[in-house]
Amino acid sequence: MASKKINIFLVPDGTGCVKQLRLPKATLFFIIPLLIICAAFLLWIIHDYIGIKAKTPQLAELQKENSLQKEQIVFMARRIDQVNQEMNELRELDHKLKVMVNLETGEGDEQFQGVGGSDPALLDPKKSIAKVDRELVRAMHRSLDNLNSDINSSKEDKAGLQEFLENQKMLLASTPSIWPAKGWLSSRFGYRKSPFTDKKEFHKGLDISTRKGSPIVASADGTVSFTGRDRGYGRVVIIRHGYGLKTKYAHLKKSLVKKGQYVKRGETIGLVGNSGRTTGSHLHYEVHLNGVPVNPLRYVLN
Repeated sequence: MASKKINIFLVPDGTGCVKQLRLPKATLFFIIPLLIICAAFLLWIIHDYIGIKAKTPQLAELQKENSLQKEQIVFMARRIDQVNQEMNELRELDHKLKVMVNLETGEGDEQFQGVGGSDPALLDPKKSIAKVDRELVRAMHRSLDNLNSDINSSKEDKAGLQEFLENQKMLLASTPSIWPAKGWLSSRFGYRKSPFTDKKEFHKGLDISTRKGSPIVASADGTVSFTGRDRGYGRVVIIRHGYGLKTKYAHLKKSLVKKGQYVKRGETIGLVGNSGRTTGSHLHYEVHLNGVPVNPLRYVLN
């Protein structure tokens, strides 16, 4: 039996001839599903296009944010490089300071570990953000870790330098360095002819002649270890400064300090007189180092 056919008439506009198509009925079972699939695919494409078009402003905003984040990361990377450079300069300054104050600086004693910086190629804003994330950020973390180590080492180093300078400050403050009285030098340290016997004798200090009652000041910081009379020296004040240093002030008219009192450089400790064995009003001044009298002129800076 002949298969049933479907007639499809195509009627054109105007006076054109009508055309007829004869298709087997079974063809409908293939055409209809195909049309449905095509329609569904077309609807999916339209829906996806609408969704993409709706997300376009959001994607543009995300791209803008990514670009801004990359610029910020690049800026931070450059700032870290600058800080690294500044830390290197601080390392050089610390080394110079150590050399100046004679602190030991071995070649292996490297306090700072932060060297180098970010790869300049990674700082190119034209690079992709993924490239920045993978390499630049890792380099930044390494630099930050090194900087943290540098800062901790620098703190320890500065603490050691500060302790050293504090000790030096105490040493300088305890070292005689000024004239104990204003006047003229009437007798120096060393051998001289005695004004009483005309014989050669060793003079242990300086004689500073000035009017009676002139102020006498401590030549350095220290603690009064003695105040009173000492045979031919008359009325005396002795100050211990530490570090093996001691100063003696003799022939005083009056002492203005007490034993055990702490005095500062330049503080008035007595008045010039002529007590004891003396030919006139003056201050006899001695400096002792580890129990041995030394020339006081070595300890006068002005």
